[in-house]
Amino acid sequence: MRKRIGGLLLGVLCATVLVGCSAAEKETLESTEPQKVELVVWGAEEDTELMNQIIQSFQANYQGQAEFQISFQIQGESQCKDVLLGGLEDGADVFTFADDQLNALAAAGALDPIENEDIIRNRNLSSTVAAATVNNQLYAYPLTADNGYFLYYNKKYITEEQVKTLDGILEAAAANNKLFTMDWSSAWYVYAFFGNTGLEIGLNDDGITNFCTWNQTDGNIRGIDVAKAMLQIAKSPGFASRTDEEFLYGVKDGSVIAGVSGVWNSVAVKEAWGEDAGAAKLPTYNCNGSQVQMASFSGCKLIGVNAYSEHPEWASKLAEWITDEANQQLRFEMRGQGPSNIVVADSTEIKKSPAIAALLEQSEFSQLQRVGGKFWDPVSKFAENMAAGNPSGQSLQEQLDEMVEGVTAR
Repeated sequence: MRKRIGGLLLGVLCATVLVGCSAAEKETLESTEPQKVELVVWGAEEDTELMNQIIQSFQANYQGQAEFQISFQIQGESQCKDVLLGGLEDGADVFTFADDQLNALAAAGALDPIENEDIIRNRNLSSTVAAATVNNQLYAYPLTADNGYFLYYNKKYITEEQVKTLDGILEAAAANNKLFTMDWSSAWYVYAFFGNTGLEIGLNDDGITNFCTWNQTDGNIRGIDVAKAMLQIAKSPGFASRTDEEFLYGVKDGSVIAGVSGVWNSVAVKEAWGEDAGAAKLPTYNCNGSQVQMASFSGCKLIGVNAYSEHPEWASKLAEWITDEANQQLRFEMRGQGPSNIVVADSTEIKKSPAIAALLEQSEFSQLQRVGGKFWDPVSKFAENMAAGNPSGQSLQEQLDEMVEGVTAR
């Protein structure tokens, strides 16, 4: 009854004062038009068609609840952090970025913790949730789980048994005067040899500098054991250190029958090898007399919501819409990108994609890429010398020590 009386009194009051109201005030009191919501979305150029389709479906779903003006703008995911931190208030409301930028974005206040994090956590693969988390708090929405590497191989030359070990792959390649390739000029790939050995690499608490034990001189596997294993691999006539681009050239001209790469080459490999195109987790390699499972760096794409957005609730709704089950399925169909959503990742369509299936299998032996800038050059220098057969003859331990000194430099 109190609400009813209050409403009557308010009506009388408004009627009393309305004579003195301006036309603009009358319009405000009588207007029931929805709120005007302007949002800007950043993403990769290759995602333009996909994202515009997702935005259209979002607006159709919430039609009548707001007057939307949502625009998609091209912004490379790898540079998103730098552009955004150059002016947060002028940045996109919703943006796609690589997971290794998360810590910096969260520390800069560009992202707020996600409110319904339990729902988002339960929908996505644990590895992608970890990639979107800082100090046990979820700061972004997982989008993909495909930024990693695995093994491509030609079934015409390599059997399912041979593909399990690097020894088997190299033997098959050499016997057919073909090659297995891997890019040892890239520290990203070289991590594969150190990752599952007990030797460690990672960020210090400052989030900038690295710790590294790759030159360790004790334990079941020492740094020198990994170096010797790499030299042995490099000696094989079936091996060549080649860049990702050179790997693809070899696939096309028939000189390469196996190699380490990612999902971005799946279509080209399929076109070149046809029904003989195979994909699997990385093989084991012989290190100090034991077969060690090759590791990998993993990563994913995330969707962030700008903490300075003028419409944070709608921006969050859009981010969740972009990353929901239906739109991750659509992303796989249109762009071939591996989903972070648990249901989509377990779907029949994904299992029929050899590349995505191999990447998901390899994820068990992967680690999030969390290293500082000093990691890359020293590791590349060391590995390139191993690929060349250590022509200088310098002590392997000395080279390992120099590499770690560079990686951990302040």
